[in-house]
Formats: sequence, structure tokens, C-alpha cells
Amino acid sequence: MTTTKARTASRRGAVLAALTTALGALGLAVGAPAAAHDATTDAYAEVTGGDGADVHVELELEYDLLMKSAWLTAEAYDARGHAAQEAQLAEHAPEVTAYVVERFQVAAGDELCTPALAGDPTAGDRGGTAYATVALDYACPAGDDGSQTHTLFSALFPDAETFVHTTETMVTYDLDDEQGSAVLTPSDPTVTTGEGHGGQRLGEFFVLGAEHLLLGPDHLLFLLALIVASRRLRDVVLVATAFTVAHSVTFLLAATGAVSAPGAVVEPVIAISIAAVAAGHLWQQRPGAPPSLDVLEVATEPRRPWYDLTRSDLNRLAVVFAFGLVHGLGFAGALGLDEPWSWGLLGSLLVFNVGIEVVQLAIVAAVFPLLALLRRRAPGAARRVTALLAAGVAVVGLFWFVQRVVGLG
Repeated sequence: MTTTKARTASRRGAVLAALTTALGALGLAVGAPAAAHDATTDAYAEVTGGDGADVHVELELEYDLLMKSAWLTAEAYDARGHAAQEAQLAEHAPEVTAYVVERFQVAAGDELCTPALAGDPTAGDRGGTAYATVALDYACPAGDDGSQTHTLFSALFPDAETFVHTTETMVTYDLDDEQGSAVLTPSDPTVTTGEGHGGQRLGEFFVLGAEHLLLGPDHLLFLLALIVASRRLRDVVLVATAFTVAHSVTFLLAATGAVSAPGAVVEPVIAISIAAVAAGHLWQQRPGAPPSLDVLEVATEPRRPWYDLTRSDLNRLAVVFAFGLVHGLGFAGALGLDEPWSWGLLGSLLVFNVGIEVVQLAIVAAVFPLLALLRRRAPGAARRVTALLAAGVAVVGLFWFVQRVVGLG
């Protein structure tokens, strides 16, 4: 009798701990969209050997943030439409140029290159957000032997300005007989070209991919919804594989410029996909629904080959695959590369994607066994916990959908 009570108390304690952790994660996720999407920004730099200059740089910077950081008037950063924005950029070209050249610098050897504005700044869109393009020519001193490496430095939109945080500058370069990509961050703000640091830079893209999934609440919640709705290891492997294949395809196509979709469409669809997958699990758990297999039935059910799929399995995989295609566009938008295809670019993209997959597999390996254990030890509690998790995820997904459609997120 005492042993039974102790086991019951232990199970209740495990359930309470699981609930507390899950609700805490959901609470953080609800407050995360603004931080994940609006409180930071990416800058883009294309660096080449210029005609008539040693280095030519084209910077793409978020328009209103650039005008705020240059401490211009509300009339400047509130301008809407490319024509009005370009008029403001032309009027305030000296202030904009002074801000940019102070925070993006090029050095040849140990000496700084001298920057000059190369043409009028222009305005355009990137992922549905207004961006300004500022072109600069850097005149660099020649080395004693007529050749030397160049160092690129970015401190654009630093935390100290308080407008955004953790700005990343995505750099692509064709300089010093080397083509490559790099991600410049506040903790690692420089890259030196011509020194063959390909392996190190690929490592940075791996970390960037891992961070994007780990710190991206929308993709995390979609993955959580898939795990919660999976009863067997076979199920979670199949849906995770479908999601991986789908988002990898569109990620590579979008990042290399083969396909495109505006962020104003992609982001709401990602949000509704989270709600839809979670709601699908709740629908299966509704009162009067055909009972799903419990843990013992799953354990005693004759094993089927992984390819022996029911109509319900196929429908679920089709839905996950379709939503995975959209998530791939979201991953590509986060990376922000849209340069022409090259082997160097493909390597960076593949490593970024591997970073995403490693974190995804780690999350599945950590969460699914805990749910399986809870289902085995306390099936009733497990059903309540997964239903509560699914309900929370669905609510967050719907909230984000409305927020992104209305334009508040």
C-alpha cells in the first residue's frame, strides 16, 4: 500500500514537473515573437575588387533603422515608398555615409582604406522590409610586394544604440583571389580575405544554423507539435524526416535565388502551420473520437516495415511536408543570402542546414523519450499533458498568425 502511494506521488510529481516546464516554455514563446523578429536585424555586405578602387562594397541596411541610427528626424525614418525614401537618403547622404563608414571599415594589411560614397543610396525591399543600399569605394594602400590581404570589420547597429541587439552582418566576398561568405557578429566582427579560412567560416555557418533553430520560437514550437502528436518512434522519425527534406529543398532554392516569397506571406503561414499541427493532435483527442493506441497496444502491435503506411500516416506526412516547404523559406529569409549560385555559397548553405538538423535531432532525442516514459508510467496523465501542450502551442500559433497578418509582430 505504501509502495503504491509512493509510486502515485512520484508520478504526480513527474507530471507536475513536466507541466511546469512546458508552461514555462510556452510562456517564453508567447513573448518571443517581437524579440525574434523585430528586436534584431541583419545587415548585408557584398565585397569585391572594384573598378578604379581597391575594394567596392555594397551594403544593404534596414531603412528606418539606418535613419534612426544616423539620428535623423522622424520625417526621414518614417518615409514610405521607394521614391520618398530615396529622396530622404539623397538629402541626408552625408549623415548616412558618416554613420556607415564609421561602422563598416576595410583595412589593407595594417592600414585602413579610405572610403568614398559610390553613387546615390537607393531604396528597395528585402523579405518585405524596406532596405537601403549604400555603395562605397575603398582606396587602399598597396603593400610592398604589390599584394596583400584585406580585413573587413562591421560594427553596424551595435547594442549600445539600443534600437536593436545582436546585429549580424552577412558578408559575401570575391577578393584577394578568394570567394567566400562570413557572418560578422558583435563577438567576432572581422574577417580577413585571402587567408583560406574556409573551414573556420563554415563552422560559423554551422553555429548560425544551430542558433536559428534553437533561438527561433516558431520553428521550435512546430517541432514540439510534431513530437507531441507522435506515439511511436517510427512516427516521429517519419515526420521529422519529411520536415527535414521539405525545408531543406526550399531553403536551398530560396537562398540561391531560384524561388522567392515575401516574408509578409511566409511568416503568417509558418504561424498557422504551428496551430494546425497542434490542433490536429487535439482533434484526435476530442471526446467521442476513435481511441488512439495506448502504450501497451503500441508495444504489442505487430511490427510493420517503416514504408507500410496507412492513409492517415500518408495524410499526416503530406501536411508536414507542405508546411516544411514554407518553413524552408523562413530559414532562407533568416540567413538573407540571395547571391548567384556558387560552390562557396552552396557549402555555406549546406553547413547552415546541417546546424539546423543537428539541433532538431537533439531536441527529438531529448523530448520524445521523456514523453514515451510518461505515457508508459502514467498514460492518463500523459494524455492530459500532451493535450495541454498542444492547446498551448495552438493558441500561440494563432496569436502569432493574427499578429503577423495585422502587422503588429
